[in-house]
Amino acid sequence: MSVLDAILRPAMTSSTTIPVGHPLLRRARWLKRLHARLHAIGNASYERAVAARKRALFGTLRGVVVEMGAAAGANLEHFDRGIRYVAVEPNAFAHDFLCERARALGLDASLHVGAAERLPLADASADAVVCSLVLCTVNDVAAALAEVRRVLKPRGVFAFIEHVAAPAGSGTRGLQRALRAPWMLISDGCRPDRDTAGAIRAAGFSSVEIAHWEAPLPAIVRPHISGVAVR
Repeated sequence: MSVLDAILRPAMTSSTTIPVGHPLLRRARWLKRLHARLHAIGNASYERAVAARKRALFGTLRGVVVEMGAAAGANLEHFDRGIRYVAVEPNAFAHDFLCERARALGLDASLHVGAAERLPLADASADAVVCSLVLCTVNDVAAALAEVRRVLKPRGVFAFIEHVAAPAGSGTRGLQRALRAPWMLISDGCRPDRDTAGAIRAAGFSSVEIAHWEAPLPAIVRPHISGVAVR
């Protein structure tokens, strides 16, 4: 029996099987386990602060909705129960938390192992793609956004909430750059000074709407954006 076969129960199915001893699981050691557990515990004050934004962005989506970097399922409660939810999550240690939450909420859900830069989905197969605090961690944000456009149907929607680089020349931007290396080490590759808003605007979507705001988090990750881009 594979690791995912043991984890995934009737509420969710996997299109990708990871055998015991696969390199993905050998690399996902204590730090990956820790990140999965931290995602499962969550940040209650942050989630309360962003709940209304998440409901507004994610709650109106319909059809096939793909979440990149679904982690332990913190966003699941904000989706309409009638959607077909597709999760893409590379950290195998987060899968059991994600599956249990999806099943408890009664979502029609499936799980794929994969990275944002190479989504394991067919062209034009999704009505919407969403992500939350994910694009800061990908190795190639342009490739990830190209994948979003590839899997979206014509006029499909990309909805996002991300922390981003502070304005150039600001003290916070300097702090983000100074602490980038240690922050990446402890935060699963998160790059606090990434210009994600600029990357989304340059990704070739037909329209992009972005709001800038600040979240109740440490200064290095306080600058946030949220918005919608249309394929």
